[in-house]
Amino acid sequence: MPNLVRIAPGALTIGKPLPWTVYDADGNVLLRQGYVIQNDTQLEQLFERGLFQPRKIERPQDEILEDTRVRNPFAEYPVLLQTLESTLNAITRRDESALKRVLGLSRMIDQMCEESPEASLALVHLYSIEPTIHEQILFYAILCQFTARRFGLDDKRTAVLVSAALTANLALVPVADKLNASNRLLTDEQRAVIRKHPERSIQALKDAGITSPLLMKIIAQHHEQADGSGYPHGLSGTDIRGEAEILALGERYIAMITRRAYRDRMNVVEARKLINTLADGKFRPAIPRALLAVLTEYPPGTLVRLANNEVAVIVRRPHRHRGPFAKAIIGPKGNRYSGSLERDCSLLDFNIRAVEQPEVMPSMDFGLLWGFR
Repeated sequence: MPNLVRIAPGALTIGKPLPWTVYDADGNVLLRQGYVIQNDTQLEQLFERGLFQPRKIERPQDEILEDTRVRNPFAEYPVLLQTLESTLNAITRRDESALKRVLGLSRMIDQMCEESPEASLALVHLYSIEPTIHEQILFYAILCQFTARRFGLDDKRTAVLVSAALTANLALVPVADKLNASNRLLTDEQRAVIRKHPERSIQALKDAGITSPLLMKIIAQHHEQADGSGYPHGLSGTDIRGEAEILALGERYIAMITRRAYRDRMNVVEARKLINTLADGKFRPAIPRALLAVLTEYPPGTLVRLANNEVAVIVRRPHRHRGPFAKAIIGPKGNRYSGSLERDCSLLDFNIRAVEQPEVMPSMDFGLLWGFR
């Protein structure tokens, strides 16, 4: 059968029907369209052996792939997630728009972080309790943008890094949510999928016509470690690009503050302490320092208990020798305020006494706390 191509990582998901019939290298049918993938082993075999005949997708000439409006991160959150999903799908089906979509989404995130830095960081912390894989990827990209700027990367290298954060885990998309929800030890097949995901993500990008050498190097190295204990090649020291270490550290931080079925999540104070230890051998010290400087002691979006027993949301990092600024949303007796009350945490009455770690964030329009209407 002509025009058969390899199945790209990210194109198939356990528990969902095959979008097309899968063939082997000789054109023999392996599985029919509509068959529901049952387990990791089956998924692994399809990635290794499966081929399919891609459909030509017609797209209107006037389709807009990028929107340059000033963004309210909270209102745009669903749009960003939908855009990310469609971008990754475009890569897996080798769509000619794939590169344009990746670059467009990278610019959208950079614009949002530059225009609304406090709210963009807050988005990460308010929605990181139990995120989906697409949410995690979006958080990686946001943290990479901030850390890269603090680390001193120029516009071009920052843009490539954000693009790498958006695409490095493409090969994990089909299995990540299932892995995060499981409290069992990883199987050999699952470990193999995890260890192979940088190479598979790179191959999917190349198949889609995306060939940036820097992008590929960042993805290839983002699980290497400065002490040589990483994978896939055991690189060490300056053999690992700084951009790859920034992405790796962003992923680690999100993992720390995210709940998994097999462990509780850390609060931001605990996560900061652990990041400090990573500067000793696992990463070049300047990179953890850059992330910690971005986050500050209480990053935007952190829920805290104040000295007067109110619960407040940090809305602004320390500025010009003033402490963090917060908005109280719950009163000392546990009553929910109808709006929010401004609190300068450098004042004695509003000093931060503890970090709150709710199982579910309070339901409200968080954008209002940052002045979005």
